[in-house]
Amino acid sequence: MCDCVYFWPHYRTLTCTINPPSFLALTTKSQLQKYLHGQIDLLEIYAYQEIKSSFFKTLLIIKKTLSRMGNADDGKYGSSASHRVALPPPQPFVTSLRNTLKETLFPDDPLRQFKNQPARRKVVLSLQYFLPILEWGPRYTLDSFKSDLIAGITIASLAIPQGISYAKLANLPPILGLYSSFVPPLVYAVMGSSRDLAVGTVAVGSLLMGSMLGTVVNASEEPKLYLHLAFTATFVAGLFEAAIGIFRLGFIVDFLSHATIVGFMSGAATVVCLQQLKGLLGLHHFTHATDVLSVMRSVFTQTHKWRWESAVLGFVFLFYLMLARYFSKKKAKLFWISAMAPLTSVIIATIFVYFTHVEKHGVQVIGELKKGINPSSVMDLNFDSKYLPLAIKTGIVTGIIALAEGIAVGRSFAMFKNYHIDGNKEMIAFGMMNIAGSCTSCYLTSGPFSRSAVNFNAGCKTAVSNIVMALAVMITLLFLTPLFHYTPIVVLSSIIIAAMLGLIDYQAAIHLWHVDKFDFFVCITAYVGVVFASIEVGLVLAIGLSIMRILLFVARPKTLLLGNIPDSKVFRNIDHYQNATSVPGIIILEIDSPIYFANSNYLRERILRWIDEEEDRLKSVKETSLQYVVLNMSAVGNIDTSGISMLEEVKKIVDRRGLKLMMVNPGAEVMKKLNKSKFLEIIGQEWIFLTVGEAVGACNYMLHSCTQQMKSHESDKQYNNV
Repeated sequence: MCDCVYFWPHYRTLTCTINPPSFLALTTKSQLQKYLHGQIDLLEIYAYQEIKSSFFKTLLIIKKTLSRMGNADDGKYGSSASHRVALPPPQPFVTSLRNTLKETLFPDDPLRQFKNQPARRKVVLSLQYFLPILEWGPRYTLDSFKSDLIAGITIASLAIPQGISYAKLANLPPILGLYSSFVPPLVYAVMGSSRDLAVGTVAVGSLLMGSMLGTVVNASEEPKLYLHLAFTATFVAGLFEAAIGIFRLGFIVDFLSHATIVGFMSGAATVVCLQQLKGLLGLHHFTHATDVLSVMRSVFTQTHKWRWESAVLGFVFLFYLMLARYFSKKKAKLFWISAMAPLTSVIIATIFVYFTHVEKHGVQVIGELKKGINPSSVMDLNFDSKYLPLAIKTGIVTGIIALAEGIAVGRSFAMFKNYHIDGNKEMIAFGMMNIAGSCTSCYLTSGPFSRSAVNFNAGCKTAVSNIVMALAVMITLLFLTPLFHYTPIVVLSSIIIAAMLGLIDYQAAIHLWHVDKFDFFVCITAYVGVVFASIEVGLVLAIGLSIMRILLFVARPKTLLLGNIPDSKVFRNIDHYQNATSVPGIIILEIDSPIYFANSNYLRERILRWIDEEEDRLKSVKETSLQYVVLNMSAVGNIDTSGISMLEEVKKIVDRRGLKLMMVNPGAEVMKKLNKSKFLEIIGQEWIFLTVGEAVGACNYMLHSCTQQMKSHESDKQYNNV
């Protein structure tokens, strides 16, 4: 604000208070006259009629002069034209709510394919959405089948020994590992959208299920109850996965950050490897705890029971498996060596035990496997109120881990082949295959990375490779299970260790250290929690830290001090751009987050601290005193009532200190709420600008015009004294 003083003959004075942004926006004679009537303050009212015409002409001259001055400043900081920040058009509440729900639950807009389609076509598209095989099936070719046949047989050679091994890891009968590689892959082939995911049991999920159920029920003492609870937990996991897919709640899985998954999976892989010391050393009794101290205590208190025969056999096959992986990594075309290594290990070890009878010297074998395909287990689901909370807890935790791993694996391979998979559809597919599995004697299944990588490298084209694998497992169940009688458990331990060593991703941890120290801390916390406490503790710690970081981002948002990049109209963070310079008399702050109740108090204190620091700096260097506070709100996507109250408080404090508050580019939602709360009337809409350049241009114009006015007053005083 500044005063335009008009001197009339005989030294009668007319004073008009001019608000430069609104004054410069006047373009017609009638607007100027209206502004004049509203703003004029006559010291001698009788002279009004005489001087009005002359004063009006003076205002026109001042306007033209100051417009040229403003344009000169705008040439440095902004455009010559000033644009107002518009209020968004009003929307009915129902429309606003519908748009909010759509953005929250349907960010990918899956219903767009149904627009402008006839009813019959909509039915077909609906079936194809839930059963993707109906979409790609009619286009399936013989060439694709040849590729899928080779890939399916290859992953079956990996799935059979891994299935048996992982079932033992979950303290379940080995045959369940084969059952779980038969029915779930068939369901996924029909409902899944990934072309490369190979479905089956996973080591981490198996260990997690075994450890969680084992805290209440001993698998050795109550095997039947334990088995039924495993089926029930799988059923709950399937319901949970399908529900969050149907209700579009996939963002729940997003709370497992990349750092959390790296640390958790590495820790779980370490625990799994330590658990296999039981098989490698031929021990019959072993701790059910998963922490490293309990495992080491169990190992070294039974040194007199170690079997060197078992250890030698185990380390020989472990060396063979690691050697096969080494050659496969050296040359991508030799992937089949690593893929076939587990099955060849099982075959060689079984033949060796059969002819040498080392089972009589402490080498444990699998024993008899039941022949035939999956029996029904619908009646085995246990919903007893005594054990139901355990089943629900185990199902939800293992379901989340299975989803996180499976979807991450599917997306990574989809990226390589440049196609898209729908995360929510994958959740529904995972849920349905676990529900079907729980009713057909299967336990938790997902998309393990090792099996999917083999499927990808084998050249699979579609999910038919899962069907081929399932048929190969079915043939094994019908005719070949007696051949596994003499398979030594130690070779299964070697297979598990070889697979788990690939999950300890130390390179990813090093990358996290270089990029983001907090993510590295989350990763290490998850790893240490899993290895030294338990899998559940490690998972809770990692998720807790991730959520804490989200809360910190919300509660402590960034506020940046902006400066002008020389010879440009651009304003950027002074700490980022060292050549950016502050504008004399103006402080420009950028709020880098929505303003909510959680951060409104912090932002108020931080803004006032910025102002205090800037005033202290200006005093120390004896520059122009601070006059204007500009808040750049371009990044403020939303605001609540606490945020609006904070802005009102800041406005009052700034006014008391003789400063002027200006705002730049609030978003549509923010403008709507500021308007409804009457804050726009408090601050004045003329003090809200579209760009930082326009705001700074207006500030410079006002600073310049007030300086000229002060000089004019001083010269007038000297003239009057004379």
